[in-house]
Amino acid sequence: MKRASIVLLFLVAGIVATARLSCAQENQPLTRQETPDQREARMKWWREARFGMFIHWGVYSVPAGTYDGKRIPGIGEWIMNRGKIPVATYAEYAKQFNPVKFNADEWVSIAKNAGMRYIVITSKHHDGFAMFHSKTSPYNIYDATPFKRDPLAELAEACRKQDIKLGFYYSQSQDWHHPGGAASGGHWDKAQDGDYDQYLRTIAVPQVREILTNYGQVAVLWFDTPMNMTRQRAEQFLPLLALQPQIIVNNRLGGGFAGDSETPEQRIPPTGLPGRDWETCMTINDTWGYKSYDTNFKSVEVLLHNLCDIASKGGNYLLNVGPTSEGVIPQPEVDRLEAVGKWLKTNGEAIYSTSASPFRKLDFGRCTRRNNKLYLLVFDWPGNGKLNVPMSNSIAKAYLLSDPDKPLAISHSDQGAQIVVPAAAPDPIVSVVVAEVDGQVQPLAVDSTIKQEKDGSIQLDAADAQIFGSAQLEGDNIGYWTDAKDYVQWKVKVTKAGTFSVSLTYACQGGSEGSQYAIIAGSEKAEGTIKATGSWQRYRTVKVGTVRLESGTATIEVKPISKPGLAVMNLRTVTLKPQAS
Repeated sequence: MKRASIVLLFLVAGIVATARLSCAQENQPLTRQETPDQREARMKWWREARFGMFIHWGVYSVPAGTYDGKRIPGIGEWIMNRGKIPVATYAEYAKQFNPVKFNADEWVSIAKNAGMRYIVITSKHHDGFAMFHSKTSPYNIYDATPFKRDPLAELAEACRKQDIKLGFYYSQSQDWHHPGGAASGGHWDKAQDGDYDQYLRTIAVPQVREILTNYGQVAVLWFDTPMNMTRQRAEQFLPLLALQPQIIVNNRLGGGFAGDSETPEQRIPPTGLPGRDWETCMTINDTWGYKSYDTNFKSVEVLLHNLCDIASKGGNYLLNVGPTSEGVIPQPEVDRLEAVGKWLKTNGEAIYSTSASPFRKLDFGRCTRRNNKLYLLVFDWPGNGKLNVPMSNSIAKAYLLSDPDKPLAISHSDQGAQIVVPAAAPDPIVSVVVAEVDGQVQPLAVDSTIKQEKDGSIQLDAADAQIFGSAQLEGDNIGYWTDAKDYVQWKVKVTKAGTFSVSLTYACQGGSEGSQYAIIAGSEKAEGTIKATGSWQRYRTVKVGTVRLESGTATIEVKPISKPGLAVMNLRTVTLKPQAS
């Protein structure tokens, strides 16, 4: 072989090797450069906090859900998009935005009294309006409104005084004001047209630099809706994290950046997200940004049950408030937060700094743990005076968290450990019984039959399904459903018979839609067709039909009828709600 050929061969081999290396690097997820110990130290406070306040506040609080005399459907902060409001018209709302009743100390006190350990506020939402004094764009609360103050600076100072962590939400991809910003559903105003990469370079990246530079220590950076975010585009933001080395970043930057935390929205994963830090963000009514006519506030019972449920699965609860255009957190939201805080003053030990329950399911409620202590969060107080803990371990000591000096009697059987409790629950919503156990908890098998909720509804989660075939449970959904012969099944104990409306929550990648399926309950059947939702991770809830359930144990199944695409669907939940008689 000639020398030139040998040289050429080595050159080609080098190019191929470099290409393979580049390909491998391209497929690697974007991560921060740190050791496992450094990550553990950085995440420690967040894992212990368990409860935080989300704040969605902006110009959208001026129209408050109404545009051109009409109530615009959807969440309040999306009114510009849903109402297709022209850029110049929407910008006029800024001239009316004068939140003179805003008091940063008061807001932080509301969060602290609620037992919340951190705050995350919208520094810029999809409408492109910055809630801080930005030098990057004049479209901000200091320059474009009569207010002439920087609420983020005031919040940062109030949080420092009251020892509350502060984080910032930033919409990096969607921006309906600045030319080139992305928009769900596409642009509706020529003023929005422009170059997306130029928008990132001249607006998004500089503004993220501002919020990470000008407000002292920032605990959390909360990105959202990563549209058009390639790896190269996402990489522009990563050097900015060096400005706040201890900051915790969520998973919504895009471009392959895994982030530090998963962010299930408006839902609680049925079995948590093992192996990942996660945080459920949820509204206190039906909207994030203020809508004057949304009064569908969750009850204190629902909020407390959510908090306990999330903590029992190892997650955090980021609960939202939507202040008015005057800068006031609505009183119904304040009242509910005060009630949650009152409960936490007595029972916070069962929430803060705890880890997930060792039990897959408990009939009476939920459980958290710390070291050798199990905190039994009792939603349904036992009528027979005995709280059964399905484990083979013995309990060394048990007591009410609200009365720790009075030990409770304990017995053991093949059903588990029984704790003798008072006839009346010490708390009307959630009572906490502490069990100090010997050794590693060894749960016993429990009945997996699903039970109806108090309101008669039935929720069938993927994690509780029996899967027949090769489909698999992946996280909180049933996926890899590539064989139309596969089906899933739940056993349900029906105590309130009736006719139920059936809905399905699923995801389906475009190109795989068209599968027909049936939800079967005894001799009853409701059928539907799967439509594309945008991706295998983008979920949609659809109403399927109605079924009749009689009292007793019912079998409910989801069975494919046909599968024209790659897979049937990713199935998350089936929900049955009783119809009014």
